[in-house]
Amino acid sequence: MNRRSKINLLILFFLIHGSLQAQQNIYKNEMHALYKNIQKKYFQPDIDYYKEHVESNPEKKVAFVWSMAALWQADNEVEAIDKNAELLDKDLKVINKYFDTNPPAAGYDSYPSEFGRGDRFYDDNQWLGLTAVDAYNRTRNKSYLNFAKLIYRFMMTGYDTVSGGGLYWKEGDKTTKNTCSNGPGIVLALKLYKATKDKHYLDTALLLYKWVNKHLQDQDGLYFDNIKVKTGQIEKYKFSYNSGTMLQANVCLYEITHDQKYLTEAIRIADAAEKYFYASGKFRDDYWFNVVLLRGYQQLLNYNAGKQYIHAFQKCVDNAIRTDFNSFGLIGKLKSKNLVEQGGMLEILARFAQIFH
Repeated sequence: MNRRSKINLLILFFLIHGSLQAQQNIYKNEMHALYKNIQKKYFQPDIDYYKEHVESNPEKKVAFVWSMAALWQADNEVEAIDKNAELLDKDLKVINKYFDTNPPAAGYDSYPSEFGRGDRFYDDNQWLGLTAVDAYNRTRNKSYLNFAKLIYRFMMTGYDTVSGGGLYWKEGDKTTKNTCSNGPGIVLALKLYKATKDKHYLDTALLLYKWVNKHLQDQDGLYFDNIKVKTGQIEKYKFSYNSGTMLQANVCLYEITHDQKYLTEAIRIADAAEKYFYASGKFRDDYWFNVVLLRGYQQLLNYNAGKQYIHAFQKCVDNAIRTDFNSFGLIGKLKSKNLVEQGGMLEILARFAQIFH
């Protein structure tokens, strides 16, 4: 019997008989295996970069910074499980190759300059900033806090009062303002406030929070993708990561203010997201999109002890483990998956190992 068949039998057994320790072991073991396969198949030691896809691509030799952000956050969660893993600085060495000091503020390009450079996206930078402040909270290393502050300065160059406020999605492109560039901006500002007690971070978070809820929240509590600045048209796609950042924003606001309305809203979003994204027992969008929602669910556990959201999510995770690993030991059977999805699943597994401890 091969390793994957054994894992499938173990999952089935623990679905019937399970214990927390046994479940943690499954997710922890899967986490270690996926981490090793990512390093084996994506890392290019000769140039000290990661690939975007397993296959060689002469036009895109290295990963986008979004993929590196996904991997960096995942590795932070792996370090939370394995205290001596020392993964963050290894990743940061690669990420810093995407650094761009051009005005109006330093930030990170979507693609490194030595391979042609790319646009700067506010959300790409925010995902990096969120990992940095999480790493600071875990390690107390002030270099990570300074990194997060730098990201905040860059993201605020994307703010104006057109359409009533909000952050654009991409530097130099003033066509849309997106939940994906405002939601993580709110969470970043709130985490910086908690770390520094500097009130201007909280003021920024509340400003963006009110704007997103006014313009991009549906009646069911979930969030639309973006608003077109010129016409006011709403793109009504719903992705799990957009609801995830706003769920987490409400939990953070409850922690800061102790105002019950934020916890009530967090639970409303959590309920709607469970029904919309997880009722089928299979993920309806990408693994990394889903792990952003898992971050919110995990933080909500501190104030809402019932694990119904986690259990609904768990069914999707277990289904993916049983059915969606390919012959390389990577997630995604149908075609070569990008590094973002590998990082997303790696973070899911690490967070589940934490939850079921």
